[in-house]
This record gives sequence, C-alpha cells and structure tokens, in this order.
Amino acid sequence: MEYIIVTPEYAPRVALIQLNRPKELNALNLQLMMELRDTLIDLDRNDNVRAIIITGNEQAFAAGADIKQMADKSAIDMLKVDQFSTWDQIRKTKKPLIAAVSGFALGGGCELAMTCDMIIASETAKFGQPEIKIGVMPGAGGTQRLTRAIGKAKAMELVLTGRFISGEEAMHYGLVNKVVPVEMYLHEAVQLAKEISEMSPVAAQLAKEAVNRSFETHLDEGLHFERKNFYLAFASDDQKEGMKAFVEKRKPEYKGK
Repeated sequence: MEYIIVTPEYAPRVALIQLNRPKELNALNLQLMMELRDTLIDLDRNDNVRAIIITGNEQAFAAGADIKQMADKSAIDMLKVDQFSTWDQIRKTKKPLIAAVSGFALGGGCELAMTCDMIIASETAKFGQPEIKIGVMPGAGGTQRLTRAIGKAKAMELVLTGRFISGEEAMHYGLVNKVVPVEMYLHEAVQLAKEISEMSPVAAQLAKEAVNRSFETHLDEGLHFERKNFYLAFASDDQKEGMKAFVEKRKPEYKGK
C-alpha cells in the first residue's frame, strides 16, 4: 500500500487504517481509494477484526478529492473512470466503521467520514462540502448523506455556500458522535471500537444492516427487515452464548458464529 497504513491489530479486535498522503492533506486520489476498498474487503474477511477505524492525521482527515486528477476531464472521461464504484464497495463494508477526524474533512473527505457508521471528531475538525466553489457539486454521497444527517435546510446551506462547520457544530446537528481534544480523538475512537468489538459480531452486522436500511425504505418495510434480522440472530451460536451468559450472570465470550 502506497497511500494508506494498515494496522490489523491496533487494539484487540480493532483494525486501524490511516490515510497517508500528508503533503496533499490526504487528498483522495484514485489509487488511495482503491487501496482503501481492497483493505476493507480484506478486513471484512478477517475473523480477528470486529471494528475498523479510518483516520488521517491531526492536520487533515482528508481535505477532499484530488482535483489535479479531474481538472481536465470530460463527462465521458469521468464516466469511464467510474470512480464511484469504489465508493459503492466501501459502503458495503459489513463490520462497524468509525471515522476518527481531526482537521479538515472536506468534500470527498467529509463524504468518506459520512460513509462510516460513526464519527469521533477533534476540537480542530472542520467539515464541509465546498465543491460549489470550484464549479461542481458533491458526487460521492454529500448531498444525500449530509441531508439525512443534519436536515434539508442546513445541508442546503452548506452545499450551496461551501461553508465549513466545526466539530462542535457538527455534533450539534447530529453529524458526529463526540468532540474531544486533539490529543484524545484517536484514543476515543479506539475506546468506542473496543466497546463495539466486545459485542457479538453477528449481531453487530445484522444491526448495522437494519439501521442503514431505515434510510432506504418506508417504516413498514424497515420494520419487516428488522424483524427478519432479529429472527436470523437466533440461528447464531452468539445468541445462545449471550443469553446463557446473561442468565448465568457472567461476561459472554462471542465467537462470531
């Protein structure tokens, strides 16, 4: 890997992926995104990993897409590149994803953070979709996920002005889970990942699917999907272990089966 650093056992059952283009503020070029996609596929298959953190550095999570790769492209060029197929595969990651964000999370960087299931931000975090300032618009989910996270009016404001919001504002609007000092943001993400990793990985996958489905369907269909996944959990050894441990007043030992 040239543009990411992967630590499969950064903490017990927790993997860390660090975006690593510091001179470019971790701008998301095609190769970095393909490396990220392939890594997430591998980690999804790794039974020793139950939660995954994606981070950058203190200065930038990712300051956007690599504009140099797109500036002279035509619509047909962009269609042939099909860069968003990589994003679609990242979205299909089954294990819980946590974005640990410090500094800039702009454009594609904000979209990547929103592709994750949870976001821990530092006090220096800046979120935004400034594509309007260079004559385009968000293309990797910015208009859709941002609107679902913070509502139409505020999303419209950010997308049409390109204005940034702080980590505190982002938490106020429901975009991030928690804001902590810079020196603590990765630690806080690890603690959250470790807590999740102690749960049944089967139940976590089923629950993640159900929560995500709530954004894609009406209530009746969503409830039907939730109940199917609830029943499916009873086919797992983890369910038997979890309920047995509860009755016996001990900590469960989940195997992910």
